[in-house]
Amino acid sequence: MTRGIQASGQRTLCKQVTVSGIGVHSGSPVTLTLHPAEADTGIVFLRCGVNGGSDRELDASFRSVTATEFATVLGDEDGPAISTTEHVLAALYGVGIDNAVIEVDGPEVPIMDGSAAPFVAAIDQAGVTTVGGRRRYIQVLKPVRVRKNGSYGELRPRLHGLRVETEIEFDHPLIGRQTLTIDLEPNKFRRELARARTFGFMRDVAKLWSAGYARGACCDNTVVVAEDRILNAEGVRFPDEFVRHKAVDAIGDLALAGAPILGVYRSVRGGHKLNHAVVCALMADPSAWTYVEMPEDIHHARSYADLAVGSLAPA
Repeated sequence: MTRGIQASGQRTLCKQVTVSGIGVHSGSPVTLTLHPAEADTGIVFLRCGVNGGSDRELDASFRSVTATEFATVLGDEDGPAISTTEHVLAALYGVGIDNAVIEVDGPEVPIMDGSAAPFVAAIDQAGVTTVGGRRRYIQVLKPVRVRKNGSYGELRPRLHGLRVETEIEFDHPLIGRQTLTIDLEPNKFRRELARARTFGFMRDVAKLWSAGYARGACCDNTVVVAEDRILNAEGVRFPDEFVRHKAVDAIGDLALAGAPILGVYRSVRGGHKLNHAVVCALMADPSAWTYVEMPEDIHHARSYADLAVGSLAPA
């Protein structure tokens, strides 16, 4: 359901909506509620009742990232507050929500079925509306690149929205090398990305458990890859579900830039750590980006000069 949507207006939910599940790493039950928010609020996490204490509020920002090992973790000076933020952030970014409060009553966003689809379904159930104020974008002005331990990520300029180019390579016959290029639009995100699930290898289970990870992982929320087969009864949802899910993770991590990005994001053999490093590298270089307010339809912009007309301020 949508109501009062304008092409240039900021967007939020029509009403609050709640989902419940378990944390993929903690294995603990957790409830997440998405709340509408006023214009210019952005995306905010509200971690409720930490150790019986007061609530903690965190901006969904690259500055709030405290860990990126097996998930993206946000925190503050008091330490980590909320883990596995990437799928709900990808859903909000993917369908075009600018303002929302994400209330979570546990240490981790629920994994649901391992994809962003349950969060998209919750957003669609709540409905989307315009709250006033023009949408603000981050326009990439020049390439920014990061290399880390054989992985490579970059952001390049592009006029029309975000394009994601993802490449993965695993030494496993069921995955191997997979590539995906997709222009991010709400309907494409719903159809082509949202249902792609997180995945893991049976050979790594014991090591993850001993390190305190993946305690809630199972075939209900993870594509489980054995040496010669997929253990899930339904198999894979896409022939290249693995690279599609990496694209979902990247979109969720890019959401931490704080505004939709006008650019191309390319990731080669990357993950949360690389995604975060590229966002940090972009935001650290004032000459590499600027904020812009877009024309009514960004696809009508013909040049960077068109975009500059709506520029708010240099970075």
